[in-house]
Amino acid sequence: METIEPRPAAPSDSVTRVRAIDLLRALTMVLMVFVNDLWSLKDIPAWLEHVPRGVDGMGLADVVFPAFLFIVGMSLPFAIDSRRSKGDSDLQLVGHVLGRSIALLIMGVFFVNGETLNAGATGMTALVWDTVCSVAFILIWNAYPRTMPQWSQRGLKALGVFILLTLAFIYRGGEDGHLERFAPHWWGILGLIGWSYLVAALVTVFARGRLAILIGAWAAFSLLSLAWPAKLVPAPLHILPEPIIDGTMTALSLGGVIIARLFQIFQAKNENWRMTLVFAVIAILLIALSIYTRQFWGLSKLAATPAWLFLCSAFTLIAFTALYWISDMARKAHWFNPVKPAGTDTLLCYLMPAFLYLAMDVASLDLPAPWLTGGIGLFKSLIFALVCVWMASALRRIGIRLKL
Repeated sequence: METIEPRPAAPSDSVTRVRAIDLLRALTMVLMVFVNDLWSLKDIPAWLEHVPRGVDGMGLADVVFPAFLFIVGMSLPFAIDSRRSKGDSDLQLVGHVLGRSIALLIMGVFFVNGETLNAGATGMTALVWDTVCSVAFILIWNAYPRTMPQWSQRGLKALGVFILLTLAFIYRGGEDGHLERFAPHWWGILGLIGWSYLVAALVTVFARGRLAILIGAWAAFSLLSLAWPAKLVPAPLHILPEPIIDGTMTALSLGGVIIARLFQIFQAKNENWRMTLVFAVIAILLIALSIYTRQFWGLSKLAATPAWLFLCSAFTLIAFTALYWISDMARKAHWFNPVKPAGTDTLLCYLMPAFLYLAMDVASLDLPAPWLTGGIGLFKSLIFALVCVWMASALRRIGIRLKL
């Protein structure tokens, strides 16, 4: 019996880099570093911060992480098509996905343990822990130049692995008298991204551009997002990690995959206005779903409610569409030059605050109280985020570039 294989997207529209995705990723990462620094400030607007657990609402900080998950999904069709165009098989793609997911999970777990570290029992502060972890991550996952001898690369990677193993061995967390050993207490931001990426990437690999499969997968995980808080998920499925079985995180990434695939289809036909109209309709439907489901479980990032999933997906889609018209159509991408490195050296940028915080601590740099208050404090946090971007850019220029 003859089998009809789905026609892959044309290379011209599938592997071309979309500036708007890079810029959206860059702006999201800058915002992530910015909101993560708000702890150092006082007397700032409450709408900038995370909404406490159990409260129905959402602040700016609650939008950043889901936007990043959505962007992870948006990158997948282009990345997978690019690898296929270079000859990668499905087995090779799955291997790459597994390796990248494991790397993110490892990073997430190490950072999570730093949150409960007992400095006296471990022999180092949380700032030192995060920085040493970041050094090890760079040693292991740096994209070393091809001119560098293989033995040197393997030696540096082995050093990074040794550092992590040593940290895990000496780690002690919790309070004196009730010390805990190194363990995955939860997955952390990078770990949550890793689980979402794992499922969304595998779906994208095997869907081979078939929109119906992608939409079906998104619908399935969106239904899980509805079923999980209603305690309707069958018990046998509870063996899966919560970031997968609760549906919300994975649905965010799969939503990005669908939008990227629609983008490829419309771009192949040069139908920008029709694409914009379709995206606008999708955003309206997502907002309507958010309003409807909010009455049952509220709007909450910490509870990962369906309303949060739908609303943040809509916001990210709107932001992407606006950036596409500004950067790719109006050719104004240069407006965002100061933050562009955060779109291409994203993970490296995420690691930079650890180095900067430690440097400030070692130098005993205590900023005056007015610099940490109100509008001036917010400006300080913005500069902090931009400095992290510029640090990542400087490291890239000397050959340090993380590639999972």
